[in-house]
Amino acid sequence: MTVSLSGVFDVTKKNVLITGGAGFIGLALTRLLLSAGHAVTILDNFSPQIHKTDALPHDIADRVTLLRADVRDVAVLREAVRDTQCIVHLAAETGTGQSMYRIGHYFDVNVQATAALLDVLQEDDAGGALETLIVASSRAIYGEGAYACPEHGTVYPDARTADRMSAGQFDPTCPVCDGAVALVATSEKAPFSPSSFYGITKQVQEQAMLLFARTRGIRGFALRYQNVYGPGQSLQNPYTGILAVFSNLARQGQDIEIYEDGLESRDFVYIDDIAAATARCVEYEGEYVGALNVGSGVGTDVLTVAQHVSDFFGSTGRISVTGAYRLGDIRHNVAEITELERVLGLRPATLFSDGLNAFLTWALAQEEHDKDAYSRSVGELRRHNLLIGSQHSAD
Repeated sequence: MTVSLSGVFDVTKKNVLITGGAGFIGLALTRLLLSAGHAVTILDNFSPQIHKTDALPHDIADRVTLLRADVRDVAVLREAVRDTQCIVHLAAETGTGQSMYRIGHYFDVNVQATAALLDVLQEDDAGGALETLIVASSRAIYGEGAYACPEHGTVYPDARTADRMSAGQFDPTCPVCDGAVALVATSEKAPFSPSSFYGITKQVQEQAMLLFARTRGIRGFALRYQNVYGPGQSLQNPYTGILAVFSNLARQGQDIEIYEDGLESRDFVYIDDIAAATARCVEYEGEYVGALNVGSGVGTDVLTVAQHVSDFFGSTGRISVTGAYRLGDIRHNVAEITELERVLGLRPATLFSDGLNAFLTWALAQEEHDKDAYSRSVGELRRHNLLIGSQHSAD
């Protein structure tokens, strides 16, 4: 599965800076931009939690400018942004669960580093060439997102409480009447209501970047990525990605223990679709400042995902639904993506079944990672009283 930008926009080739460009999304985007003739600079610190190597892949290593540094390094930022027409700001800490007990670190990397970047861009000799800002936002800014109440129409439930989840009441309720609600797709018009510190940092990051773009009179895109997956994603980071976590457990014949009742769902969006949407923002020539959901528009429940992964690997481990829950988690996630299609002329097209098989086939060829990494991450959640109930699950 590949994507191409050929013929999408008739644009001048650009100098593009990608912070966090050596990561999963960054590498996919880099390859696509290089294929379209753009010049790419990557700024990345190769965090060991995310990267299994401290080098770029051979196919792009000699085709980009690499700045090996932390995104909080102001001197390097000043060098990186000079003569850049477009910045894609991907660098961030991304683990929802981990954010609940490493609060200061998440604000430092996600919020303070973004503020430092904007400070540098305010300098005329640094950010004078800038035309477009793109920031990787997240559906986490919505919290539970949109639901339909028979009496009150579209509502946005509050974060679920520990008392209710301990009693096995996992579904959100109407914030007005406390009655049952039905899931509907969440649009960009939904209010901010993050239920994790990660979500709060992404909200602040998004608003800061868009405000800067608006006041500077340049294009600004906040791309609210849903659950991104595909070949190339980190298999060693135990804090993000149920597909990576489930794959590691299944390959090792370990049990997969699922939170809540297994019916919680996520909008999984394939990496090629993410790269294509982001690249179209790079090449966009009109006026635009705003947020766009980037997802598939389809929800898939976690139990179905676990069963598919286990079957693919022929795992001898058991799948068990534990009723355990994690504070900060949402119940469901389905994105409304009509605005994405209207603005960018793009609708993610990869079926989850096709993308999942592509990911699992790739994962099967990768070396196995630390068998205890996920257990340690679960232990950290328990130690901080953020995981209540049984043993395992993931973002």
